[in-house]
Parts: sequence; C-alpha cells; structure tokens
Amino acid sequence: MKVVVYTDGGADPNPGYGGWAAVLRYDGHEKVLTGSAAQTTNNRMELQAAQAALAALKRGCEVTLYTDSQYVRQGITQWIAGWARGGWLRRGKPIPNRDLWESLWAETQRHTIEWQWVRGHAGDPLNERVDRLAREARLAITPRQERAVVTHRLYLRASVKGNPGPGGWGVVAETAQGTRQYSGSEPATTNNRMELLAAVEGLRETPAGAAVAVVTTSDYVFQGATRWIKGWRGRGWTKKDGKPVGHADLWRQLDALQSSRRVHWESAKGRQGDLPAGLVDAARCAAAARDLA
Repeated sequence: MKVVVYTDGGADPNPGYGGWAAVLRYDGHEKVLTGSAAQTTNNRMELQAAQAALAALKRGCEVTLYTDSQYVRQGITQWIAGWARGGWLRRGKPIPNRDLWESLWAETQRHTIEWQWVRGHAGDPLNERVDRLAREARLAITPRQERAVVTHRLYLRASVKGNPGPGGWGVVAETAQGTRQYSGSEPATTNNRMELLAAVEGLRETPAGAAVAVVTTSDYVFQGATRWIKGWRGRGWTKKDGKPVGHADLWRQLDALQSSRRVHWESAKGRQGDLPAGLVDAARCAAAARDLA
C-alpha cells in the first residue's frame, strides 16, 4: 500500500506547551492524528508526529513522508546509524531525544520510506494544514491566561567578517499581511552588536501593544533579553562586578521597546539543519548587508 504522510510539530515557548499533527492519505482514505505535551520542545514534537504517523500503519507500506523539519529528515536519513554505533553519544554527550529517535527508527524498519523536506509556510496546502492542527493541539492544553495571540513574528540574524569587522544584521518579519525583510550594517562592529541591533530594529518596526514572537540563534541576545536585562536596569546598566554593560545604548533601547510590547523570545541556538525558513532568509539579508558595509 502506498501512503502519503505530512507531519508537523512545535512548542511555544520552546521548551513549553507543544502539539503535533499528522495527515495520512492512502487508497482514497484519510487519517488525521494529533497530540500534545505540557513540557516539550519543537524537535520532540516534530519527532513525535513522524513516529506516531508510521506507528499508525498496521502493515508495511511504501511511504512518502513530508516534513518541514530538517532535524527529523537529516537525523533519520544521515545521522541515526552513526548515533547507534557510537552508543547514542555525540562528542561524548548523550543524543537529545534518544527515546523518540529509537522509537522512530524502529518504525522505519517496517516500511519503505521516502523522506521529503518541504519548506514550512510556503503555501503547500497539507503542510499548512498539519501546522494548523499542531497549533490547535498545543493551544488546547495551554492555559487561557498564557495564550498570546501573536500578531508579529521576527527572525533575527547577524553576519560579521572579522569580529570586529564589517558586519550586517537582517530581520524577517511575518504578519497576517505578509512577510517583510529589512537589514542594515556597520563598517566596524561585532557579532553581538549586530545580533542586538537586529532585535532593536525588528521590534521598532512593530506597533506598540503588539504580541511579538522573536526568534534568535544568539544566546547573548536571548539570555540578555529574558534573564539579565532586569538586573542591568536595576544597577544602572552595570554588571554584578560593577563594570558597564556592553552595548548599553542598544540594551536600553531594547528594554524600552519590550516594555511597550508583549514579547515572547524563542531560542534557536544549536538547531543545526533545523532552522526555520525565516532565520535562513534573515541570514541571507545580514550577509548581503555585511558585504555592502
């Protein structure tokens, strides 16, 4: 039997409340699967969706499985055999989500599978559908007081030659009205400054009062915005050792912008091969701006 499968999953915040979904089509029939978890990650939900879809097939099938997660596709087609041979360690550290990887791998042994990557939010009807179903599954378990209707989603990237050196920043902004890209540069700068400037300029373009999800690969920006900034402000923009906060001019601007918006930060640090399309496009903008600096 030939089966077409679309899967998706996600968490908000990441980690946090999550949902997953799968749509299976075969012989004129359709099966829809969804699920959720209260404390999970984007990657776990993506894996859960694929595992559940394959487990739902009662006998061996020829499967074409579409996912917008490079983490899932590359993991199962390129990395997993090496992980198993290496005792589920990578550079001496345990492979994250081993339980789901092992379960998914077991399911793949029963089928002949063609793994296809599809770009998320690019107009593929079934990809858009499983995205919506996964989101609905997540919202179903999210307490009402924690639900923020995100009206703007910002993807931030920076690119610097030399660090310090010529650098650029890029922002991809998604709203219900469409997607915008904008960028800027400085002739002599650092990666941290460009990452932070992307956050400032991105938020500046959103209206006061908006619910904004901000996605960054920069741990410096993520930790600063979510953990350190309150202490810096309380100490007059100095660190615990009394030294001035680096890039205080930009941190002050970011603090003011956050105070007038509902900002939810998402870290994409370490998500090799599984970056959202918005981050990939933002990186291109940053590199192009850097080359013009």
